[in-house]
Amino acid sequence: MAEADVLDEVFEVIEDRKETLPEDSYTASLFTHEKGENAVLEKLGEEMTELVLAAKDDEREEIAHEAADIVYHMLVLLSMKDMDLADLRSELEDRR
Repeated sequence: MAEADVLDEVFEVIEDRKETLPEDSYTASLFTHEKGENAVLEKLGEEMTELVLAAKDDEREEIAHEAADIVYHMLVLLSMKDMDLADLRSELEDRR
């Protein structure tokens, strides 16, 4: 059995936080936020703007940081919609 890739590992943690809702978890707070999924959608917009600005300024470390934030919040959104990485992978495979 191959080792899980980092996206699989992060998604597993997100799914665990969704189920267990630890009080000190940022991820869990997204699932229980009073704004519901809008909290995640707002974060995606915010992170996208930050990525664009980092790219404009050619700040490589910041580009990687903001891109990771976008991927993380996108994975949370997939989980909120009861989707998983197989859904994402299938769509990407259809596009290649």
